[in-house]
Amino acid sequence: MSKEMMTVHEVSKLTGISIRTLQYYDKIGLFPPAEYTEAGYRLYDEKALSRLQIILLFRELEFPLKDIKGIIDSPDFDRNKALEQQIKLLEMKKEHLENLILLARGMKLLGVKYMENKQKTDFKAFDTTKIDEYAEQAKASWGNTPQWKEYEQKKKEAKEDFNAVGEQMMEEIFGEFGKIKEKDPGSKEAQDLVKKLQDFITEHFYTCTNEVLSGLGKMYAGGGEFTTNIDAVGGAGTAEFANKAIEVYCKE
Repeated sequence: MSKEMMTVHEVSKLTGISIRTLQYYDKIGLFPPAEYTEAGYRLYDEKALSRLQIILLFRELEFPLKDIKGIIDSPDFDRNKALEQQIKLLEMKKEHLENLILLARGMKLLGVKYMENKQKTDFKAFDTTKIDEYAEQAKASWGNTPQWKEYEQKKKEAKEDFNAVGEQMMEEIFGEFGKIKEKDPGSKEAQDLVKKLQDFITEHFYTCTNEVLSGLGKMYAGGGEFTTNIDAVGGAGTAEFANKAIEVYCKE
């Protein structure tokens, strides 16, 4: 056996992944060994271990195993893009953990006084909305949904600046949502605006079905970057109002 090769036991010890899991990965064609010994034992080289790293990165994004195989076996697979996304996700998780550590230390050192120094009990350190939102965006970028494929195709063919189009949507549509956010989400004005939003997304990005629109509404009001940007245009509460209007629209 070459010194550069590792047995399944050695790979399991190195990675912390059980032998049974590695064997299953081989069975489904996700992580085949580089070669087998004459006795039928699996052997792995550096190239195989590099593939395993990518598999684990996508598992961190909670991709199904069958989807991971399709992605990394695709001729269009961009390893650097996958790594950049994982670095970003890990940085966000690191910041989240550091905030939790600071909160726990403050509570340990000062107890009740630490909380009294706050205007109100602080739960922001526990909020993972932005992490979840980024993970979903990263997953979508590798997804095989018709909407994502359509978006990618339109982006390639577009003569217009997609960032400018996004800003236009913010100003024209969410700005209008902001002006009527004190009204009933089921009002004709609100429902007409939801239809305008749906048509705008379909025209410029991808086919926005009611199902897709409903998911977008939840993302808009999820408390992350989308909420911040929408409320910056239409005022506090705009994202939540738009989501409620979308909910009404999609139920009809």
